Formats: sequence, structure tokens, C-alpha cells
Amino acid sequence: MSGAKKGLLERLKDGVVVGDGSFVVTLERRGYVEAGAWTPEAVVQYPDAVRQLHREFLRAGADVMQTFTFYASDNRLSCLQQNNDEAQEINCTSLNTAACDLAKGVASEGDAIVAGSMSPVPAYVEGKGKEVVVNEFQKQVNVFKEKKVDFLLAEFFAYIEEAEWAIEVMKGFGLPVACTMNIGPAGDRSGVSPGDCAIRMAKAGADVVGINCHYDPFICLDAMKMMKTALDKAGLSCYLMAQPVGWHTNEIRNDTRGYTALPEFPFAMEPRLLTRVDVARFAREAYNIGVRYIGGCCGFEPYHIRAIAEELATERGKRPPGHDKSGGYKSLRKSILPSQHERSYRDYWDTLVPASGRREFKHMADVN
Repeated sequence: MSGAKKGLLERLKDGVVVGDGSFVVTLERRGYVEAGAWTPEAVVQYPDAVRQLHREFLRAGADVMQTFTFYASDNRLSCLQQNNDEAQEINCTSLNTAACDLAKGVASEGDAIVAGSMSPVPAYVEGKGKEVVVNEFQKQVNVFKEKKVDFLLAEFFAYIEEAEWAIEVMKGFGLPVACTMNIGPAGDRSGVSPGDCAIRMAKAGADVVGINCHYDPFICLDAMKMMKTALDKAGLSCYLMAQPVGWHTNEIRNDTRGYTALPEFPFAMEPRLLTRVDVARFAREAYNIGVRYIGGCCGFEPYHIRAIAEELATERGKRPPGHDKSGGYKSLRKSILPSQHERSYRDYWDTLVPASGRREFKHMADVN
């Protein structure tokens, strides 16, 4: 490709940025990440699996390759050392370095940019103090700076104070900074409202603020509206970002534990999965309230990201790679089954109430 790629803030100024989707959950399902720990040593142990997932999101239309560095602090990675002699050489520096190389390599295959991503560290909830927490952040960001990522992203924060500390560290590196919290309408775990969280992130210096993970798109957007209202009232200008989970989570709207409080987490979440129609609706509603960085978190598969890219194709001025095989609803008119033709209209899918996929039968006679 010729010419320099536009950076994050240039892209946001021009229109919509499509984020990528789930890594830790998707790779656990594929057999490369251990549930419970949810740490990203796969970037060292199974780099081809991580690279392949990056490529799937790129082809789906993602503008950002987020480094697979969730829970990559030394403080968190210490759990790897327990009863695992092979993990001795995996630390924050080696892991983040490998993750950057993978993300940058795939980003170079298209018009994507790279986000150096970091998340909360155990030292915060353990009460070890700001100096220890900041040092954990600093080690991660040092690698991102050395590897020349395009911008920095702090995500999945449950406490606004820790998010502010992360922003403080990231702002010292001269790159655009985004920060998202895993909160719903009830606010963070210390009782700070979404609106006040947004104001504090913006005042700390974040260029992009928002919400990721823990809640489904429509709970997430309710909280995003609260953020936007507060920012507008305070006269603060920054971009908005939303990357919710890929499941319906209606009943935990006000539970600060998010989807991890559901009895199905983590091994039986599939019946709650969003359809691509749900995701297209989310993308449109997010855009309409002013969100300009739109992607997904846990549970968002590549086809979900494609739904965002296709829904906002006009606003972006382009369709995702492989759009020749993505004919949308109209493609059903090519079916040899006449019954499929009536489903080739968006109204059919917008009004459909999908089955849950489960019914209880006392015996096989009940099926008939």
C-alpha cells in the first residue's frame, strides 16, 4: 500500500472506526487459552492461532488490530508460574513484544492500525498503592512505545481511579489515548456514575472514552448515552467508543459483575449469542447517538464485526474485504428453495424473534 496510513484521530474525525472483537474468549473456545486465568500466553505458545484471528477480523472490516495483551501485566501473569514450568520465560515484556509483532504484521496486510492494549492489574484491588500499579502499567507501555504502535488503549477498568492512573501513564508517551470501562448504567464498582466516569477520563487526558465488555450492546448504549450527556453538559469534547459483549445479558443490567454473574458463564453462553441482525442494529443505534469507535469484546466473532462494517458501509465509504461473498439479505434470492426468497428482505430479519434453541421434553412423543 502506498502512502502513510491515517492515525486513529484522523480516522475518527473523518467518520467511523470499526474495532475488532473477542480474543480471550474466542481463543479459549478454539483451545488456545485457559478459562479462569484468561491470560494471553497464546501469543508466545500459539502465534499462528492469534495471527489467524487477527486476519479474520481484518477481513471482516476491522480498522484496528488490538494487541492480544489482556491481563498481560507481570502482576497478573504470575498465575502462570503456578504448577507450570513451561511458563517461566513468559512475562510482560516478552508477551507484549510478541503480541505487537503479530498485530503489526497483520495490520500491514490491510489498512488497519495497531492499538497497544492494557487492562487492570491485580495490584490495584490488592491495595498495593499507586506507585506499584503505575509501575505495572509503565512496563507494558514501554513495549508499545518501542514497537511503535499507533495508539494506546486501556480497557476493562472497573474502578475510575485505576483508569485515571492508566491514562496518566499513557499520556506520557505522546500517542493518542483511548480508555474504556466495563461498566453499565449503575456505574463503576466504587459507585461513580457513567457520566462522572466519562468526565474524569476526559479530564485525565483520554482522547477517546467509553465502555467495553460485561454488558450487551443495548445496556452498553444506555450507559453510553449517560456518558455523552455528562460530557456535553461539562463542555468536554472527546470521541466515544463502545465495545460490548456478544451475548444478551438483560437480567444483569445493574449488577456490576457483568456477564460473569450469569450462571451460564463461561461454558454455556452460546444460547445467548447475538445474531448479526442484533449487531447491525447496535451499530446503527451507536452511530446515531454519536459513538464513532464501534467494535466488540468477549463473544464478538468476526462475522459480528462484518455486520458492523456492512451496516456502516455508507458512512465509512467502503465495504469490508470479501464483500463479493457478502450479499446480505438479497443473496437469499439466489436460493433454489422458494421458501428462502421471502427471507431476502430486511424487514423479515428485523421483526424475527429467534428461538432460544432449547425446549424441555418429557419424552420423544412431546416432539410431535
